[in-house]
Amino acid sequence: MESEIVNKVANSGLISFNLEDYYQKGERITFDVAPFLWQGLVVKEKEFRLAVKEYDWSQFQDKYVAITCSTDAIIPSWAFMLIALELSSFAKKTVLGAIEDLEKELYIEWLSKLDCSIYEGKRVIIKGCSDYPVPEMAYFYIVKKLKPYAKSIMFGEACSTVPLFKKK
Repeated sequence: MESEIVNKVANSGLISFNLEDYYQKGERITFDVAPFLWQGLVVKEKEFRLAVKEYDWSQFQDKYVAITCSTDAIIPSWAFMLIALELSSFAKKTVLGAIEDLEKELYIEWLSKLDCSIYEGKRVIIKGCSDYPVPEMAYFYIVKKLKPYAKSIMFGEACSTVPLFKKK
């Protein structure tokens, strides 16, 4: 007598939420302001403006750009703003900070638009493994966003979950 193979996970009513689905594909690049500075440390306004004006910004077309400075220079806000304005014509997204800050901002942008009411009364597993870099902050953000709706929230995989929240 053959026994039928039953997919218990599929029949459990568990919904897998994969943060990786919200990863924005595209090249990430860091833009370092230091080469625009006098001796890598000082903003000389006239020279800085000229360097920004003459720079080929088209190389950032459709890229995600993190604007940073690799030296301990004190850079006025307007200098970063000037660069952000130039990049805005080419880059998909710019942030002031490291690539990690860029990833955080991309996730917040997409997750903030997510309608979590579709998880009303559902048992949700936030998937833990991914092929793309998912910042810890994204897990923190989504669990807070799901809590008002989900019946329960777990972390991991269907075969091995860590319970996080259960509605009373």
